[in-house]
Amino acid sequence: MPTVLILGAASDMAQAIAKSFAKNKYDVQLAARNTDRIEASRSDIQLRSGVNVSVHSFDALDYKSHEQFFQSLNPRPDVTVVVFGVMTDEDAAFEDFTAAAKMINTNFTGAVSILNVVAKYYAGQKKGTIAGISSVAGERGRQSKLIYGSSKAAFTAYLDGLRNKLFKDGVHVVTVKPGFVYTKMTEDIKLPAALTAKPEEVGDAVYNAVVSKKNTVYVKWMWRWIMLIIKMIPEFQFKKMKL
Repeated sequence: MPTVLILGAASDMAQAIAKSFAKNKYDVQLAARNTDRIEASRSDIQLRSGVNVSVHSFDALDYKSHEQFFQSLNPRPDVTVVVFGVMTDEDAAFEDFTAAAKMINTNFTGAVSILNVVAKYYAGQKKGTIAGISSVAGERGRQSKLIYGSSKAAFTAYLDGLRNKLFKDGVHVVTVKPGFVYTKMTEDIKLPAALTAKPEEVGDAVYNAVVSKKNTVYVKWMWRWIMLIIKMIPEFQFKKMKL
């Protein structure tokens, strides 16, 4: 039975991704900094799906532990999904580099650290799949998502490069861009229904992208065209806009 590793398993999206793989008979490894938050999910997913679900301690910012963390997994996963990320107040991040650094180091540096470890293992095995949850916010720099968007832009570029690097080794890399998602963090925000995905849609999109070897996936197809239009706005005009 194949195994999927979910990194950052405490979020609503991560839980939905885990459930999607579990219902398709993947064993699931849930990894998060606070393992107490995912113990109930472990029991629920295992009971509903009948697959083996395990819980593992993982800190995206503890870079020195990443090699040992991955080597300790038994079995090593066939699919690794990076879901963890941080989006804090942009004004606070602009004023205080501590807040900015947390977003940058979680969204980009931590992801690169663990995925370099995973990628080297998969390259040696000549098989494996990596899926990274990035963001449409990284497609063009905007004042409203100055730090978050740039950290996700860096992560998207890393995934692009990793896909290119690992192709010859039979390893596939998928970039997933959810757009708006209904989660606990967004429950007090009025979101446009047509552009907002449910966590279950994200979960199924990630699973389908993995099995069909997609390269880049927009969970809601409209985002591809929205971001294309935004990227086509001339810079002399774009820099005057409040986006």
